[in-house]
Amino acid sequence: MIRQTLKDDLKPAMRAKDTVRLRTIRSLLSAMMEAEVKIRVGGQGELTEEQAMDVVQKAAKQRRDAHQQYVDAGREDLAAIEAEELVILDEYLPAQLSDAELRSGVQAIVEQTGAASMKDMGRVMGMAMGKFKGQADGKRVQAMVRAILAG
Repeated sequence: MIRQTLKDDLKPAMRAKDTVRLRTIRSLLSAMMEAEVKIRVGGQGELTEEQAMDVVQKAAKQRRDAHQQYVDAGREDLAAIEAEELVILDEYLPAQLSDAELRSGVQAIVEQTGAASMKDMGRVMGMAMGKFKGQADGKRVQAMVRAILAG
């Protein structure tokens, strides 16, 4: 499970005094604890592997967004911190699809649903986001769906 992997990676990071890795792993474990508290019923409840992966994906998305905002604001020092943490978060995420793999997957969904125009985008996006969850960013999927439906 991802949580156990994080806990196992925490000790070597402490020994190596790798502050970036340590900070990132601790923030992930904290976010997972928060998510677990939210789902508890009667004091019982534990995150599933999928829910834990959602926490990691959410953290990565937050880092990407913050990095972009810092770059836009000219704060390269803060952008560098976010970029360092994002590199570590990417180690725990599943491999991302290449553009060619994403295009072929979206094309298959378009053919399966019979989508012919931009009016069908919602239906295609719903299936695509379910199929590519964790393997492609929503913005990439949306851009690919738009390109295929428009062309």
